[in-house]
Amino acid sequence: MVCIYVNYQILKCNKRVCISVLLARFDFTQGILERLDAGEIVIGDGGFVFALEKRGYVKAGPWTPEAAAEYPEAVRQLHREFLRAGSNVMQTFTFYASDDKLENRGHTQRFTGQQINEAACDLAREVANEGDALVAGGVSQTPSYLSCKSENDVKAIFKKQIDVFVKKNVDFLIAEYFEHVEEAEWAVQVLKTTGKPVAATLCIGPEGDLNKVSPGDCAVRLVKAGAQIVGVNCHFDPETCVKTVKMMKAGVEKAGLKAHYMTQPLAFHTPDCNCQGFIDLPEFPFSLEPRILTRWDMQKYAREAYNAGIHYIGGCCGFEPYHTRALAEELAPERGFLPAGSEKHGNWGSGLEMHTKPWVRARARRDYWEKLKPASGRPFCPSMAMPDGWGVTKGHADLMQQKEATSQEQLKALFNKANKSH
Repeated sequence: MVCIYVNYQILKCNKRVCISVLLARFDFTQGILERLDAGEIVIGDGGFVFALEKRGYVKAGPWTPEAAAEYPEAVRQLHREFLRAGSNVMQTFTFYASDDKLENRGHTQRFTGQQINEAACDLAREVANEGDALVAGGVSQTPSYLSCKSENDVKAIFKKQIDVFVKKNVDFLIAEYFEHVEEAEWAVQVLKTTGKPVAATLCIGPEGDLNKVSPGDCAVRLVKAGAQIVGVNCHFDPETCVKTVKMMKAGVEKAGLKAHYMTQPLAFHTPDCNCQGFIDLPEFPFSLEPRILTRWDMQKYAREAYNAGIHYIGGCCGFEPYHTRALAEELAPERGFLPAGSEKHGNWGSGLEMHTKPWVRARARRDYWEKLKPASGRPFCPSMAMPDGWGVTKGHADLMQQKEATSQEQLKALFNKANKSH
């Protein structure tokens, strides 16, 4: 047990107030369920595959996490930035780290899934030990499920990953980024065999999974499978994700069950998405920047999620450390402290008081940033897009996966289909 005094500033009625908070008997050894059971707010981290792709360490397309073994310094640094921004959880960089994904469609496999998973666990633990953070080992949807492999085949893939997580003694497990609740159930069932706490997040919106199972029913199935924390991640913006988790929460409560709730949305505005989410947007993945949320959007998200009863609040693709810092700053009054990264960030722009230009100093206030409607600077661009809507999912020929590289004939057929759909 330790006691920590933390000074931080809050803005209220445009008046800066300095307060001192005593965090008495704050137990840094508590696990994820103990923290959530106690009503604590847990701040997740951000979207590693997108962040590291932009930095030149992940290849768009396969989106696989070889960087954990190939460029450990890059992964370590990103972990540290999220920790400094306020993250309480260091997720292992193991997204799509199953062997069937690593060898899918001609992808060159320089490292085995085991090597990547082990390296990712070591990096996450190293950085978590530098602060008050837990380590979460993560598994995600598989090409094998899309290709209609058996339940036993798919579960064997998850089992191979969790063997590493058990060996490395991660603090809890996350089954994340599942488009079909059935596959997520299988993942949760495997993760539960470890005896560690299990969280499960689907990449769905209010319409439910790709088989049209409602968010409420999805959540009930995940809880019954053994997940203690349920929610959504990726594919949709914060507003949509919070709405979806509210539906999940209502379903769980109606069924007489109990769970904790989490949300890790995109950092992109997606009001025009269909049930498939942002991967159907024509801008995906290389032209999404005009949709990026501001730090002030993130503060709004944090408040809305907390008010909805969601206490595990993080982010996914597009989230950078400054976005995570905004979550932690918005919820500082409830949590009792600010993240280390706030040392270099004035609350609601207060640091602008030191700017040389008077019109910029005039922006050092909350009401300016809360009311601002940012311009895109793109006069000929629409505010919304027309998403692709191919309407295919598990079992369709277009989604059958293969070890061989995509052939030119296959690409030509896809190009023709895309041209006809527009």
